[in-house]
Amino acid sequence: MNNERESIVTIDVSNVETKNQLHLLLKEKLEFPDFYGENWDAFWDAITGLVSPLPKKIIFMGWSELEKNLPRDTKIMKECLRNYNNDFPSWKSEFLFN
Repeated sequence: MNNERESIVTIDVSNVETKNQLHLLLKEKLEFPDFYGENWDAFWDAITGLVSPLPKKIIFMGWSELEKNLPRDTKIMKECLRNYNNDFPSWKSEFLFN
């Protein structure tokens, strides 16, 4: 994200059917580096060190579809994002799951 935080990023997750697709989409939209490991440990490392801070607001469109397709992964991702806000209050982001 360079040094300036983008204010709002919208990520359409409505057509994501696999965990791999989700990680590739997150990598693209959140500008993770090429070496991003495409797993939840790598996601945590990316948001807390590689690309931090995240945009001020991230809107996930089609969240209910993603929850149906990937219930375990959506829980893990929400937990990572909640922990991000708790652990890094000066970088706090708003996450909307639409």
